[in-house]
Amino acid sequence: MTPGARRALAAASRLFYERGIHAVGVDLIAAEAGVTKKTLYDRFGSKEQIVVEYLADRDERWRAYLLERLRRLEGAGSVERVRLVFDASRAWMDDNSPKGCGMVNAHAEISDPTHPAYAVITGQKQWMLRLFTDLAPTQARALMLLHEGAMVAHGLRVLPAPIEYARDLAVELVEREG
Repeated sequence: MTPGARRALAAASRLFYERGIHAVGVDLIAAEAGVTKKTLYDRFGSKEQIVVEYLADRDERWRAYLLERLRRLEGAGSVERVRLVFDASRAWMDDNSPKGCGMVNAHAEISDPTHPAYAVITGQKQWMLRLFTDLAPTQARALMLLHEGAMVAHGLRVLPAPIEYARDLAVELVEREG
């Protein structure tokens, strides 16, 4: 990726997350990145593709972040690994997602399965379900629901410490079934 394209993607990522995908146009992205609209279209082809790149990059960074932490617990039991997923999610949210899960926020704007970004959004959630299935097969769906609900509640800021509360329930569930 050229330096201009990297700046454009960084600007688009920040703007899409802060303001919403539909509220941000290519003119604003170009201006924030210090590039021309031609550069944006030459590199990405369309605003839809910029959205795909933004979400794919965010998903890739999240997966790498979480997998690195899970690698450090190699050999640990399900309870410790489930606890880590929730704790890593809290740290990620604090550092990267003060307005809630970027994928959930994007889905609020992109619910059409034919939109090219839809597969990235749902793919990230399917990956999380597979991860929970690997960690605790019989509780995976419940863990996924606790996790996703906690991410939404964190962004809404209507409950105190929702991720920690969901983590504690998840750990209790895995311990009881374990």
